[in-house]
Amino acid sequence: MYRTVATATTMGGVPTDNVDFVVTLDQVPRWSDAESRSSLEYENGDPSFSNSFFPDPLKSPEEESSRNGMVSRFPVDHEINSKIYLWRGQPWNLEVDAVVNSTNENLEEAHSSPGLHAAAGPGLAEECATLGGCRTGMAKVTNAYDLPARRVIHTVGPKYAVKYHTAAENALSHCYRSCLELLIENGLRSIAMGCIYTEAKNYPREPAAHVAIRTVRRLLEKQKDEITAVVFCTGTSSDTEIYKRLLPLYFPRDKHEEEVAISKLPADVGDENGETIIDERKIRIKPLPKKANPKPSEAPDELPVSDVGLVRRNSSYLDTYLDPAFMSLIKDPDQRRQEQWEKTSQAQGGWNCANYRGGVDSEGRPVMVVVGAHFLLRCLELERFVLYVISGI
Repeated sequence: MYRTVATATTMGGVPTDNVDFVVTLDQVPRWSDAESRSSLEYENGDPSFSNSFFPDPLKSPEEESSRNGMVSRFPVDHEINSKIYLWRGQPWNLEVDAVVNSTNENLEEAHSSPGLHAAAGPGLAEECATLGGCRTGMAKVTNAYDLPARRVIHTVGPKYAVKYHTAAENALSHCYRSCLELLIENGLRSIAMGCIYTEAKNYPREPAAHVAIRTVRRLLEKQKDEITAVVFCTGTSSDTEIYKRLLPLYFPRDKHEEEVAISKLPADVGDENGETIIDERKIRIKPLPKKANPKPSEAPDELPVSDVGLVRRNSSYLDTYLDPAFMSLIKDPDQRRQEQWEKTSQAQGGWNCANYRGGVDSEGRPVMVVVGAHFLLRCLELERFVLYVISGI
């Protein structure tokens, strides 16, 4: 079904006939190659989509003063650049380890990348039906069946609305990152990915390309030893031109491109994963306010052991740290017992608590009589409780 295409039969990565073909990576322009700059000048021989239509930001004049003192957020990295390819054509025609299929949450053939299921055969749709769908921003992997690739990675791009621009941007970034993470998890090393957005989902082309390129760059910075090739596949001349203009911003090939990219990059290029930074969702950890604590009073050098606790107990230094409820527990036991006795007496009989301190009550009776009566009642209650316990045994 597929045949290998000789390099002479292609023009800018587009076959000259309609026969199914296989393209190897050595036939695809590598981004780090110097000749790739001229080989991508006119795709399909259509000058209407040349750099004159989409002005190259690296060729526009810029004052040197605007770049002085600024550090590039995407410095030149020749090792990473050697892993990037730009290909005008369908990803599933490439002989790579995995190709990406942009689909919907049900992994339906009708909503997948046009032509992929037809090229892979009916087995791909049958396996997709067993996966139980896929959430937006996530990815799942299947066999490639009749494709020259070894695996197909399916991902679901987000719908775009201006109101939810940030959410869509982060979901799209997660699509590319999930595909690359699945590639590594399955022991694969090369991947071809098309533009993970469709006209039906209204995602603008150029903002989507920014997200795709910077997400791949950030992941390669962390996992460059695990991936050998990432092929950006474009289906239209306009997409090709967009990638030609944006790739130097995130994958500069020399110091000149790096310096010019400093002033041409968007203000928000995402975090270490390429996702948009949302200040409102940041976890803010602030230091606790410093409390001015009074200097603790120093105890005398030679205090009896029994007096050291009193000094600490009366210290204002401890009062600033101890809870009032806890402080109430360290009162003098006799004083605390007397306060509880007075409260109980007031609640039961409304007697004057002063009468318990000695003398006679308001009617001239000895206080000991009242105290003795109250003590007798307590004893009777205790006796009834003991009898109740004994009878239960």
